[in-house]
Amino acid sequence: MSSARIFSTADVVVIGGGLIGTSIGWRLRQAGLDVVVVIGERSAAASAVAAGMLAPVTETTFTEQRLLQLNLASLGRYSDFVAELETTSGLPAGLRRTPNLSVAYDADDAARLSTFAGFLARAGHPGEPLTSRECRRLEPLLAPTIRSGLLVEGDWSCDNRLLWRAVIEAGHRIGVRDLPGFVHRVQSATGRVTGVQLADGQTISAGCVVVANGAWARQLDGLPDLPVRPVKGQIVRLDPGRLPAPSLTIRAYSRGSEIYLVPREGDREVVLGATVEELGFDHRVTAGAVYELLRDARTVMPMTSEYALAETSVGWRPGTPDNAPILGPCDLDGLVLATGHYRNGVLLTPITAEIISTLILTGELDSIAAPFTLDRFALASGRTR
Repeated sequence: MSSARIFSTADVVVIGGGLIGTSIGWRLRQAGLDVVVVIGERSAAASAVAAGMLAPVTETTFTEQRLLQLNLASLGRYSDFVAELETTSGLPAGLRRTPNLSVAYDADDAARLSTFAGFLARAGHPGEPLTSRECRRLEPLLAPTIRSGLLVEGDWSCDNRLLWRAVIEAGHRIGVRDLPGFVHRVQSATGRVTGVQLADGQTISAGCVVVANGAWARQLDGLPDLPVRPVKGQIVRLDPGRLPAPSLTIRAYSRGSEIYLVPREGDREVVLGATVEELGFDHRVTAGAVYELLRDARTVMPMTSEYALAETSVGWRPGTPDNAPILGPCDLDGLVLATGHYRNGVLLTPITAEIISTLILTGELDSIAAPFTLDRFALASGRTR
């Protein structure tokens, strides 16, 4: 007889207690389902480390047109999502509706920003080009050596830690069950999910399982192959104290490097990031990375050198081959995927929760999610499923 025992039963088990998993659990519980969220180690989740940029336009790239549409659709839901969340939880969710300002430090950076501005205009999402003087009029803390800028009014930011705390509280108030621990295996029989087995051998019986554990998705047994990898990011949090802090989110091109400076409400913190490193689950905060981030921040905003160094941290973005999330069903009935959000996890939280909860409740996948199913990777490689 197996030493494992039935720990619990649920309608849905959500694997992962970050923003994505917690929000899905909240939405499903609102619909009346019995939901267990296996939270893993919340302190390691990308949701705790991220800067919270809600910048689908500012952060898009030349190869991410379909992803841009998904990102824009999610941003369009953010105000209502936050309003409902704050009412339900009684906690602030940290949304800031201030624009994003991209700036260029030298001539090469300015040429790069100009190329990007042209791309946005052709894609139908133009920003407002600014001179150096106009940039500094909007954000007086910028260095006088800044060459040019691009203002995107519709891109915002959010304090992801406040948002996450509010989602957790909202779920708890209506009966979402959080379970400490880690899922070892998704269990199934005759092509259908039957539940999960935890690392300690305990099991939860459920007819639906949602994989929402970000960069750790590939570590679960009993799943199809998921092309998700951890992409390390080092990030710094600065405390302005009584010194002036930036009022806008700044994305800077500085001598070929890129950084962002994201202020929090009340000038209590400025988030500075972030490195992009293909080093797997490397936990180290390195002196070189912190130095380069602080150096580039000082170059574009000299005042940052006077701020206190409040925190350094490491997170792991769940990357995929095309930098887009994996959403929806797969060949195993009852298994639903919500992972691979890479650098857009905070931004895509509202629409991912909506897509996944609707799929589970109705069996229908929203058409906006159709380009982001797992099948796209099989098709790209010429394989059939």
